[in-house]
Amino acid sequence: MSKFNTQPIGGSPAFLAILDLISHSAALDHTVLVVGERGTGKAMAAGRLHFLSPRWEQTFVAVNCAAYDDAALDAYIFGEDISAGLIEQGEDGTLFLDSIESVSVRLQEKLLRLIEDGEFRRVRGDETLTSNIRVIAAAGIDLPAAARAGDFRSDLLDRLSVDVITLPPLRRRVSDIETLANYFARERVKVVGGQSFPGFTPEVIKYLNAQDWPGNVRELRSVAERAVNEAMLDDNSFGGPVGEVILDPFDAPWRLSDALPIAELHQEDNKGELENRDVSPRVSVGAGFHDRVNAFEKAMIVQALESHDHHQGRAAKSLNLSYHAFRGQLRKHGLRK
Repeated sequence: MSKFNTQPIGGSPAFLAILDLISHSAALDHTVLVVGERGTGKAMAAGRLHFLSPRWEQTFVAVNCAAYDDAALDAYIFGEDISAGLIEQGEDGTLFLDSIESVSVRLQEKLLRLIEDGEFRRVRGDETLTSNIRVIAAAGIDLPAAARAGDFRSDLLDRLSVDVITLPPLRRRVSDIETLANYFARERVKVVGGQSFPGFTPEVIKYLNAQDWPGNVRELRSVAERAVNEAMLDDNSFGGPVGEVILDPFDAPWRLSDALPIAELHQEDNKGELENRDVSPRVSVGAGFHDRVNAFEKAMIVQALESHDHHQGRAAKSLNLSYHAFRGQLRKHGLRK
């Protein structure tokens, strides 16, 4: 049996409306299509559709269709020779097909027959089998548009969309962001064996509420967990409410997307500053040089901290460093408490 976290977290009007719709659809025992952006909780919705349904005591089986090639997915769902697939394993229960948009046209035909007639065949099997499994599918794209473009079977879409549940993105659930962030942070503290989580500062919550969240709840979870990792002290406690979060962990002065092409480095600019520039790695000679560079870096970090009342965010900004890069400097020079 596949397991998903089906606990609903949030109380925004958009989210509560979806929970009501899920509860209603769960009892009707028909095919359901769950759609939404990445990270909106499609697996959570599918799990609730099963566990709130009359089939809740039966097996819930799930597969991420995007994780398999065509042949492997065929065998995994429908079975092969004498081996039972997910359909037979979940008989009388629920089959959840995540990322249904990635299924080949050939397998779409087999799924259509399963949903329409309750019939299927194993790979390299001659016998037609029957099933009483309920199908729930999820998609992260506009399936009607894909059907119009010929990339998805219209007849399968018709059968999948007996009931469609469209999950709201996190940017439409702003009032849930603080609740979700605190929940994920508390869960992370439990995992690492830390002391109780003191919460986020109002400034952090305001900052989180203002984001677009293209990765939705999944992205927020990573941000909250990252904040806990960075804020925990050596004794697994916190010095107070968490006042810093790292939204983009790739933000660094040397991030790859900011690197100039080598050919460009050899071109002259208007001032001739890049003329004949050598971009090959250089090795410094003598430990004294390294010592002086490290001492200079450490002095700059200390000065920035002292100038900004040891507020790491403002100190990082004054040095034109991301918070993540600044924390790396603290660790490098042994300044992190």
